[in-house]
Amino acid sequence: MIRIIVIVCAAALLSSCAGKSTVNVTHGSAQVQTKPRSEPIFYNGKTYKLDYSYVESARVFDMRVSGMGPKQQKDAVALATSSLRYFACTDGQSSQMTGKPNYAGGVWRLQARCV
Repeated sequence: MIRIIVIVCAAALLSSCAGKSTVNVTHGSAQVQTKPRSEPIFYNGKTYKLDYSYVESARVFDMRVSGMGPKQQKDAVALATSSLRYFACTDGQSSQMTGKPNYAGGVWRLQARCV
């Protein structure tokens, strides 16, 4: 008896879904956000300052990470690329370094782009 009730309920559920299974998938023309930005970024328990601006001619972002020391290159690169991916790159894009980071005057400077 219970088996019949379960089969009837399952059939009712499946038949109610049959006419409503249309899914429209669209791909928008999302663009990289090229406006300059300055953000406090909380990373590894501390807050750092990230500034970036877009250089149209080179198609890269000039990025500056303040608050890290000269031995924190790996952290500066990780903070900058993940923040760029979050703030500027479109969904599904990643960010990638172009060139080498440079540390001077308490600021890491680097360039990256969305790929």
